[in-house]
Amino acid sequence: MRARLPAGVVALGFVSLFMDVSSEMIHGLLPLFLTGTLGASVLVVGLIEGAGEAIAQIVKVFSGVLSDRIGRRKPLLIAGYGLAALTKPVFALAGSAGIVMAARLTDRIGKGIRGAPRDALVADLVPPERRGAAFGLRQSMDTIGAFAGPLIAIAMMAVWADIRLVFAVAILPALIAVAILIFGVREPAATRPAGPRPRLDRATLSALPKAFWMVVALGAIMAFARISEAFLILKADAVGIHAAFAPAVLVLLNLVYAATAWPVGALSDRIGRGAILMTSLAVLAAALLVLAAAPTPAIVFVGIALWGLHMGLSQGILAAMVADAAPVHLRGSAFGAFNLAGGLATLAANLAAGALWTAGGAALAFGLGACAALAALMFARRIG
Repeated sequence: MRARLPAGVVALGFVSLFMDVSSEMIHGLLPLFLTGTLGASVLVVGLIEGAGEAIAQIVKVFSGVLSDRIGRRKPLLIAGYGLAALTKPVFALAGSAGIVMAARLTDRIGKGIRGAPRDALVADLVPPERRGAAFGLRQSMDTIGAFAGPLIAIAMMAVWADIRLVFAVAILPALIAVAILIFGVREPAATRPAGPRPRLDRATLSALPKAFWMVVALGAIMAFARISEAFLILKADAVGIHAAFAPAVLVLLNLVYAATAWPVGALSDRIGRGAILMTSLAVLAAALLVLAAAPTPAIVFVGIALWGLHMGLSQGILAAMVADAAPVHLRGSAFGAFNLAGGLATLAANLAAGALWTAGGAALAFGLGACAALAALMFARRIG
């Protein structure tokens, strides 16, 4: 399957893989670093995670429109991945939750700069009948990095038990990602339709069709349901999983995600995307209900595995749906608008989950997500 996809798509997959190794080496331990080493509350964790993801999605709007306007994607990818790489040493040196938040927000700005142009570039590189496979491959490789990073963190913690050392080493795979992007990815020649260039204004957004905005609405409801993975780590800690093995949460989640995203994306090219997406929402609701009630590590890991299955069934599919619905000359803008809606929903979800957890525990936080997942399922059935 890989041989039929352009080399640039595969190279972008490796870029995502190495950057996610770096990010998840940090992310797998960051909630415990904040609450344990720095003494922050769970509400602060929710604020940092929600604000970080929200700002990433907001920036994607501007970078997506800019990539359409200049007709090029790669310079923005280099800027975004480069900025993320530069933030990694700051986590190792942080002495307060405020410094961690500043580093996390800067890292997420880098993610925002690269996100929409990268997805638009994937769509630029493949024909429509291969989009599901292309986005699925990129998601799978991204997710291989997302479980390799926590595995490396676990191994380092087992030997040195030093969170700051893990954070310092995370700069190396980030630099490899930037090098692959610079030397291994070539984008096609820019093509622009006649007329004014896209801008971040009502005219540009109005040019996006109704089918696209339905995908945006569905994605936003799903984003609200899927609270930050930081809460999965905190749930694991609450049922007695040792801090050194907390990254195993992300290992399992991303192992299932990586194993399913590529074949599911390819399957959606053949049978359509709707039924697969609705299945993913039912799986997400089940995962959240299991996590809300889970009393033991074994049951928590069942919920985490279901969460990973949902991701594999949904994330590449949603990206392909955005590409399917958006005009060619507005792909960057479309991915930016889609991610903005999801980012705002993510911010609201994480703030709500952090407040509910603080007030009444994990069951309330995950219960809210389950309600939102069921609402997303009903909406997906309505739009077919």
